[in-house]
Amino acid sequence: MTIAAVEIVGFRSVRKIRFPIRRLTVLVGGNGVGKTNLYRSLELLQASARGTLADEIARDGGLSSIYWAGGKNLSPDGSFDPKYRTDGYRRGEGNGLRLEAKFEDLGEGAFNPSYAIDVGFPAPEAVAAFPNEAQVRSESLSITRGGKPVALMERKGAAVWARDADGRRELATDDILASETALSMLSGRPEVAMVRDHLVAWRFYHGFRTDADSPLRRPSRAITAPMLAADGCNLGAVFATLRHIRGDTRDLDMAIADAFAGAELVVPPVGDFASFGMLYPEMPKRAFQPHELSDGTLHFLALAGALLSYRLPPFIALNEPETSLHPSLLPMLASMIVKAAERAQVWVVTHSRDLADAIAAESGVLPRDVIRDDDGTWLEGLNQFGEFVDD
Repeated sequence: MTIAAVEIVGFRSVRKIRFPIRRLTVLVGGNGVGKTNLYRSLELLQASARGTLADEIARDGGLSSIYWAGGKNLSPDGSFDPKYRTDGYRRGEGNGLRLEAKFEDLGEGAFNPSYAIDVGFPAPEAVAAFPNEAQVRSESLSITRGGKPVALMERKGAAVWARDADGRRELATDDILASETALSMLSGRPEVAMVRDHLVAWRFYHGFRTDADSPLRRPSRAITAPMLAADGCNLGAVFATLRHIRGDTRDLDMAIADAFAGAELVVPPVGDFASFGMLYPEMPKRAFQPHELSDGTLHFLALAGALLSYRLPPFIALNEPETSLHPSLLPMLASMIVKAAERAQVWVVTHSRDLADAIAAESGVLPRDVIRDDDGTWLEGLNQFGEFVDD
């Protein structure tokens, strides 16, 4: 299953946008246009599946900090309404955040679900929510049959309805808390579980720490690691899994040799821990350990671990992966991104036009420019129907 399109309404610089997501998606733009808000919206969709949505919104500063904060006195449906201020939505006046994702199942018996969730402040009569926490107002999981949407799961307040094995609509629960998501709570529903598991399996990489105490600089526990953790704490184990379990580091070795003029990644046999080092042709007497490597080198190795690991997640999101990298490394990074897109959906958000152009040259995928005006964040070439005019 892949994600085919996403809709975002009322999130920071995003008033309302719907756009397709391809096998490889590259968004490029300057500071302040809202690239990270698009990226963060996908993280919140995953938080809905994990059951941590309210906590993630609280970490972002709460609902008042995440609501659409611009525009021309527009109500949530896009019409003019003087009760909405130009500095954002006001509490209790119809303001809210809506996220929707459409998926495609490319297997037999195509299952193409859409998941949507609406979040807002608690209603005055709400008894199972604190005054300022995010409350799920509605939630749904649906498919299309005969050109009409069919709800597999639908939630209003504390009540959740779902389809049983015979397709009959039944009450699944009437005791869900305002801060909980039905997607994360329902068990025994295969369609719900399929969407939930797909979202939970996504990986987001938005900057690896490279300071002296970074997890990247410490040995990893000796546990087989088919994919890189979000913070890179198992990087040594990822490399050791490729070298000593899979026995194939050809793509990894080529990427490193091209990036660092013939350098070699050294992965010692695993004992209690798994580690790695870099052997340079001009200094062949010993391998340099992770604590000795430059920030840029370590960051590139972490990206290599994320993109070339034994097994890739179904969806990889990279936020400004070019950070701390020398421009000469961008073609090699682009090559790794394109290689990863053969095994997973890859979403790239970048400041770097050079990286976007290198990915385009390698893959033929057209980068999309992120722009911003009085109507909020938008994508160049996207029409009001959520389609790119050049597709």
